[in-house]
Amino acid sequence: MQGPRPVVLSGPSGAGKSTLLKKLLKDYENIFGFSVSHTTRQPRPGEVNGKDYHFVSREEMQKEIDAGEFIEHAEFSGNMYGTSKGAVQAVQAQNQICVLDIDIQGVKNIKKTDLNPIYISVQPPSIDILEKRLRDRKTETEESLLKRLAAARVDLELSKEPGLFDLVIINDDLEKAYSELKEVLLE
Repeated sequence: MQGPRPVVLSGPSGAGKSTLLKKLLKDYENIFGFSVSHTTRQPRPGEVNGKDYHFVSREEMQKEIDAGEFIEHAEFSGNMYGTSKGAVQAVQAQNQICVLDIDIQGVKNIKKTDLNPIYISVQPPSIDILEKRLRDRKTETEESLLKRLAAARVDLELSKEPGLFDLVIINDDLEKAYSELKEVLLE
């Protein structure tokens, strides 16, 4: 894939990736572009198809995966998520740095491709703070919240693997985390 080196943002749900990403895309909209992932889950209130995610059927997504159209894909809580080659190319075609929001499975899959991004992990200060953030969102059932917390524990453990990430940002203070992110990206 041609164009500027992409950026992979990873970290558990509730760590603050989306918040940091929204600030970055607002402040530097001509420099960075977001790769819109595909998912088979239902949209949450306020989410827009084609902007937040490409909401597709399981059959449709599986067909594209089988055709080799995805850089990475994973299943979480019974739903499929993935990054298509087309989504990344759409950003690169606008001569923007492509930012991908990807889970730890996806990071490991991308390591096997020729994408060569900058890998950044956004992490909560603690599991307790993460749980509070997820509860405060009020978008989860108790069951899905517990699944997300279990996945977060695994995610944080796996992210300790040496050399997996170029930068780890502990998001205990949003402005501090944002300035760390900008510092590495604006180089």
